[in-house]
Amino acid sequence: MDLYQQLLHTIPFFLIAGPCVVEDNDTMNRIAEHLSLLGQQYHLNVVFKASYKKANRTAETSYRGPGLDEGLSALSRIKDRFGLPLLTDVHESVEVAAVAEVVDVIQIPAFLCRQTELIHAAAETGKIVNIKKGQFMAAEDMLPAIEKATAVNNHRLILTERGTTFGYHDLVVDFRGFGILKSSHYPVVYDVTHSLQKPSLHRVSGGAPEYALMMASAAMATNMVDGLFIETHPQPMDALSDSASMVPLTQINQIIETCMKIKAAVKQEYE
Repeated sequence: MDLYQQLLHTIPFFLIAGPCVVEDNDTMNRIAEHLSLLGQQYHLNVVFKASYKKANRTAETSYRGPGLDEGLSALSRIKDRFGLPLLTDVHESVEVAAVAEVVDVIQIPAFLCRQTELIHAAAETGKIVNIKKGQFMAAEDMLPAIEKATAVNNHRLILTERGTTFGYHDLVVDFRGFGILKSSHYPVVYDVTHSLQKPSLHRVSGGAPEYALMMASAAMATNMVDGLFIETHPQPMDALSDSASMVPLTQINQIIETCMKIKAAVKQEYE
């Protein structure tokens, strides 16, 4: 069974987690080791995520990551050492081929979910493609993005909800969207951390990670969510990117354990 089939059949859900961007080896290894052990403990399929480059940081001076070559090398080391499948995001079509040689899931960032050529390039690799719903889109408006991927004969898709712009510096999650996305018959992921972001607050993005457990639990109660996306770090305030919204590594287990209980109870109720 390949990775996509494993994710489709994961009970009760799968996890995409890791730091926002590729950081130093010690930090990367510490996060990956924790996630690997968590996967074993809870019998979860875990996909390790980190960005080699962030193309949409708020300020010119914000850290953007180590770049394509160094970033992909760091991700390769994680896969070799811990055996975790990998996810990273792409911002330009020219980088897709190199990314596809290393990672298992190519992510289309929310800001770029309408970029036809980028979706085509990612889908043409045959890799799993995770398309994040734009902050500016209704859930039903994801259908054209799906069609762009399937037009080049890739049906290995994941759809991720990351919240919708609500005012200037806040996001809101419309829980009806999980059901709308699920009607596409593709796996649906809830991006916990980015939905709690406060975009472009002054010169950096803020966040409210203290609500991560509550929001993840509520999303699982819909019985429409197949996976969680959580950015995490041993010391979030020291993280090089999105420090204000990342969940402390020590809190991941509580979120997973609680969501597993909720998912099991809701699934039983639906049956």
